[in-house]
Amino acid sequence: MNKRRVSVLLIAVMALLSGCDESAQDPNVLLSEHQKDPIEALEITSDVDHSQFGYKQTFYVPIYSDIYTDRDARKVLLSATLSVRNTTFKKSLYINKIDYYDTDGALVKSYLNKPIELPAMATLNYIVEKEENKGGSGANFIIEVEGIDETVKPVIEAVMIGNFSNKGFAFSTEGTPVIH
Repeated sequence: MNKRRVSVLLIAVMALLSGCDESAQDPNVLLSEHQKDPIEALEITSDVDHSQFGYKQTFYVPIYSDIYTDRDARKVLLSATLSVRNTTFKKSLYINKIDYYDTDGALVKSYLNKPIELPAMATLNYIVEKEENKGGSGANFIIEVEGIDETVKPVIEAVMIGNFSNKGFAFSTEGTPVIH
């Protein structure tokens, strides 16, 4: 190969590799209205007086990143959508922790760098991709929320979807309050 062809080939490879921005492939960014990570978009930028809060709760949310089929105990990978919904008309819900654990109880990922504020009647949806199989069949989220008073109780759910052979399926789980 001559030097010109090698140079053109190297430039083409560099252009392709520079286009492999991980955030551009993240479904949470791609599917958001403003092409921004939905958690980062809700991060609190000013100080919040937590001493005014009368409600604080931790939730356990089961997530199945895979399940087994009855045929040959084959594992089927699932994608999951975590949904945290503020059910109040006028009050914000504050989320201090979204941590993802695997089947063995080991922390896989902490999703929050800063607390986030979920406005009244808003929903945070976050996708765990099918290819993320670190969680296993017993994966879960631990989510810590707080608000001004007891009326700011969220609805927290997860919806898993997958397919096996020519069949698609979906199911959901609900967040359960954790007693400390």
